[in-house]
Amino acid sequence: MKKRYSLFIILWMVGASVYAQESINYNQQDYEVTITKTIEKILLDGNLNEGIWKTNTSFGENFWMKFPSNQTKATEKTEVQLCYDNEFLYIGATIYDSVGKYIVNSLKRDQGLRNGDGFGIILDPFNQKTNGFFFGVTPFNTQTEDVYSSDNYDLDYSWDNKWFSETKIFNGYWTVEIAIPFNVLRFDANKLLWGINFLRSSRKKNEFYSWTQIPLQFRGIDLGYTGSLKWATPPPKTGTNISVSPYVLGSGSQIKGKNTNSKANTGFDAKIAVTPSLNLDLTVNPDFSQVDVDRQVSNLTRFSIFFPERRTFFLENSDLFSSYGIPPIRPFYSRRIGSKNGEAVPILFGAKLSGNLSKKTRVGLMNITTGKKGEISGDNFTAFSVNQRVLDRSSVKGYVLNREDLDNASTKISSDKKYSRNAGVELQFTDKTGNWNGWYGLHTSKKPNISTKNNYHNIGGEYEGQNINAVIDLNFIGENYSADMGFENVIENYDAIRDTIIRLGSKFVYSSFEYTWYGKNASKWNTFRAEVKNFFQYTPDGKAYEFNNELTINYNKKSTSGLRLDIQNKTSFLRYAFKFVNDDNAPPIPAKKYQYATVGLRYNSDVRKNKSFGIGATIGKFYNADYFQVNGNIALRKQPKYSIILNSEFNSLKFPSVYGVENIFLVAPQIEYNFSNKLFWTTFFQLNTQNNNININSRLQYRYRPMSDLFIVYTDNYDSNPLFRNKNKGVVLKMNYWLNL
Repeated sequence: MKKRYSLFIILWMVGASVYAQESINYNQQDYEVTITKTIEKILLDGNLNEGIWKTNTSFGENFWMKFPSNQTKATEKTEVQLCYDNEFLYIGATIYDSVGKYIVNSLKRDQGLRNGDGFGIILDPFNQKTNGFFFGVTPFNTQTEDVYSSDNYDLDYSWDNKWFSETKIFNGYWTVEIAIPFNVLRFDANKLLWGINFLRSSRKKNEFYSWTQIPLQFRGIDLGYTGSLKWATPPPKTGTNISVSPYVLGSGSQIKGKNTNSKANTGFDAKIAVTPSLNLDLTVNPDFSQVDVDRQVSNLTRFSIFFPERRTFFLENSDLFSSYGIPPIRPFYSRRIGSKNGEAVPILFGAKLSGNLSKKTRVGLMNITTGKKGEISGDNFTAFSVNQRVLDRSSVKGYVLNREDLDNASTKISSDKKYSRNAGVELQFTDKTGNWNGWYGLHTSKKPNISTKNNYHNIGGEYEGQNINAVIDLNFIGENYSADMGFENVIENYDAIRDTIIRLGSKFVYSSFEYTWYGKNASKWNTFRAEVKNFFQYTPDGKAYEFNNELTINYNKKSTSGLRLDIQNKTSFLRYAFKFVNDDNAPPIPAKKYQYATVGLRYNSDVRKNKSFGIGATIGKFYNADYFQVNGNIALRKQPKYSIILNSEFNSLKFPSVYGVENIFLVAPQIEYNFSNKLFWTTFFQLNTQNNNININSRLQYRYRPMSDLFIVYTDNYDSNPLFRNKNKGVVLKMNYWLNL
């Protein structure tokens, strides 16, 4: 085992050291703009006809190409202007377009920037490359906003606030006026230098531009490559920043065609700016009925599936809590809150304090209480996290988690369920350029009567170059490590013979090496990427457990169409018998060594077109079964009004005779119609035979004023076998109102 670890460390270091890339000479002072104060009232209508726009100097006419190359200037011109008054930061932009036909997939809020044509702004008010705000808008004035950190550049568009924009489309260009209230930003009024960048997506040309020059391997929102926004005088200090969003709802439900119930409910969410950079979120009796349903997936693993958080209360600054560990093992996973023993339980109230305590210190403190549901007792959850910035882009992070059963004295609760506590510390190093990354984490857990083999630690490193990306990560997990507020799917192993869960600690090493070739400007292809991934897992005493090797090749054309080839070779030392088929007469496959491989190929057409599709197939072995999978998707759009998207997948597992056969169908069409920028209708239909479930979720949303909505939501669940036997159905009418105090 030590030889395998040593070999992959050597290969990773050699591969990351021998590379060729086109470098850039980035200096923030090379991208500097001084903002001007205006005493003129700006009418936000998309027309840049106020005096300040006519006399103010524009900049950024020659944006850099960000994708597919970053060595040339943008092929389309963009002019940007800035000013401010005592309430708003204003951005005016003229976006020239030689084609004129704009791609905007939807009029619905939070569609992102890269999937269509649009213009975006990055703001880093502390200029510490730690936290940023993103605001984006399309030619049809569809808004997108988010807050994010250098620890997590995955925008989920969960953060919502009230800001304003208007656009106008002309022959050969479009214009936008944006007004961002100072009280929605978090900043130090004495800080006279902010980080700022401007982004532009030209989806029809499959090009992406940025004001500053950014390395190809980094995202356009990277806070390490912003320009500087200079204030000649301090920006206006914000006053009271409190918003309250109460809601009322009425609902009716029916279970198995009878037992009709109706109820009314009310609650509220509130945001309070404790300081300009520290926010307090409060929630009382929250309701998430309008949140998008989970996308169904086929699960062919022996472990549970990670579903993303969609509830808005948990999403802002979520990286403060959720970024610890690695994807298979997360000490904190917010979806554990509001769920117990596999059932949803009500959240009674909660509070979350998060943001910047100082220029280099971020903190998060969360406390939530859930209520009883039948025989299921309530819990109190507490989470604390601190992130201290060190050096240029590195950090030291620590957390403490506690779950306490509120019915602790009850004899119905087993001793190991009474409480669960976790703590940990992580060191994360990132060099000034962002190319080299390293990390080390030490985590521990505590439950009643458990004091040994309860730790988890990992160490790893990454090189992220323009052409080469290399990762190595080593993990050591004790069999008694547990996280009631987390996700830990590699520890629990199901024994189908004894019908019980057995916890196994493990040691594993993950490595990947990826090389990307970029096409030249005149080329018909954008990228050709080859990646090798390896996963080796052992039991704590050094016995082989899982070996996975994967080769992936991606070929992407400039038209956005592309091919993907995936070859996997696996060796599984199955410790306990496991059953993959839904057949009471079929026994589980025996515990022994299995070697198997698969080959998959997928093609995607040009996704920019109103009609697009993708199709893929995989063939090979799965343990001792013959395995075949085919998947496909079809998208029909009339931009930006409506879209019909059909996703489907079929998996066939044919085990040797006695072990049975399993055919899994997954069909998931989605229909969306946008009547305007304020009225939307979305319907999901999902059939998953593996879960024996057919789900219908239809939602009508009317945004009757900024950040205030009326929802009508209909849900219906049926069995897939027998087909369309009703499980439950319900309808919800919900209204919320955003109030600034």
